[in-house]
Amino acid sequence: MERALGLSVRLKLTLSYAGFVVLVGVLLLAVVWLFLLRYVPDPVLPDPPVRGPGLTLRGPSRSDLQDAFAPKAAGMLACLLVFGVLGGWLLAGRMLAPLSRIRDATAMAADGSLSHRIRLPGRRDEFRELADAFDLMLAQLEAHVAEQRRFAANASHELRTPLAITQTLLDVARKDPNRNSGELVDRLHAVNTRAIDLTEALLLLSRADQRSFTRAQVDLSLLAEEATEMLLPFAEMQGVTIETAADTTPTIGSQTLLLQLTTNLVHNAIVHNLPEQGTVWVTTGVHSESAVLTVENTGQKLTPQLASTLVEPFQRSNERIRTDHAGVGLGLAIVKSIARAHDGTLTLTPRADGGLCVTVRLPAAPGK
Repeated sequence: MERALGLSVRLKLTLSYAGFVVLVGVLLLAVVWLFLLRYVPDPVLPDPPVRGPGLTLRGPSRSDLQDAFAPKAAGMLACLLVFGVLGGWLLAGRMLAPLSRIRDATAMAADGSLSHRIRLPGRRDEFRELADAFDLMLAQLEAHVAEQRRFAANASHELRTPLAITQTLLDVARKDPNRNSGELVDRLHAVNTRAIDLTEALLLLSRADQRSFTRAQVDLSLLAEEATEMLLPFAEMQGVTIETAADTTPTIGSQTLLLQLTTNLVHNAIVHNLPEQGTVWVTTGVHSESAVLTVENTGQKLTPQLASTLVEPFQRSNERIRTDHAGVGLGLAIVKSIARAHDGTLTLTPRADGGLCVTVRLPAAPGK
C-alpha cells in the first residue's frame, strides 16, 4: 500500500521531547514571574529616594526587573529548545534502535529468508516482547512452509504415479491393438479410482486445514457407532472383531469432518491388524472437560519413533500393511488435520502387546 511521505518517528519523538522541555521551561518562568516579580514593590529601596549633590538615587522598579528578566528568559528558552532537540534526537535514536533490527528482519522475511531471527538482547520490555513474538512467528512460518513444501512434493509424487501408470497402459494398448481391452479397462479403472481417492483426500485435508466448515453440537458416540456399522462388513471380511463402548460424548464441530475422522481411524485399525483374529476397540467419553475418542487395534509391535511418523502425509509403515486396502497414505494426516481444526489433539501410542492406540481429544460441548 502506497502512503504519502511523512515525518519519521524519531523526528516526531524529538520534537515531542523538545516541546515538552520548552513547555516545562515556560511553566517554570511563569512560576518565577507569578510568585516573585509580581510582589516586588516599586521602588525597592526606602522612600524617599536617597539624594546627594546633583544625584538622586532610588531602588530598581518592577519595569526595570522586567526589562532585565525578559532577555534572560528568552535566552533560557532558546537553550532549552536546543538542548531538547539534541537530547531528544539522541534519546529517540537509542530507544528506537531495536526497531531497526525488527525492520531488517521483516525485510529479510519478505525476501523469503525465514531462517533469520532477531534475538534482541536485554531485559524484557515492549520492544523485546515484540521481537520475541516476531521470532516465534518466523519459526512457525518456517516450519509451516517446510511442511507445505514437503507435502507438495509428496502429493506430486503420489499423483504422478497413477498418471504414469495410465500413460504406460495407453502406450502399450496403442502398440498392441490386439491386446485384451477388458483387462486394460479394468486396470485403468483401478488406477483412476486410486487417483480419485487421492484427490478427494487432498481436498478434504485442505478443507480441514482452512477450517471452512460450520460448527454445531456433535455426539462422538453416535459417530463412532455409525462408522463401526458402516465398516463392520469390511471388518468381518478381514477377520477383525470390533468392540465398541460409546458413552455420550458431546463436542462442537463439523459432523461430516468428525465422521470422516472416526471412519479413518476405524478403517486404519482394521487394515493394520493381525492377519487373523484381530480386534479393534472403539471407546468414547468425556474426561477432564475433553471429549475423548480412542481407537485401539491389535497388530505388529511398533516403536514410539515409528508411531510418531505415521501422522505425516504419505507415510506408510511396510510392516503394518497386510492388505490391499492400505489407502493413499493420508488417513492419519487427515485425522490430525481435522482434530487440529477443531482445537483438539491427536496422540499415537504403541500398545505393549502390539498394535496402536490412537486418542483424539476435543473440547467438550459447553455445559456438558
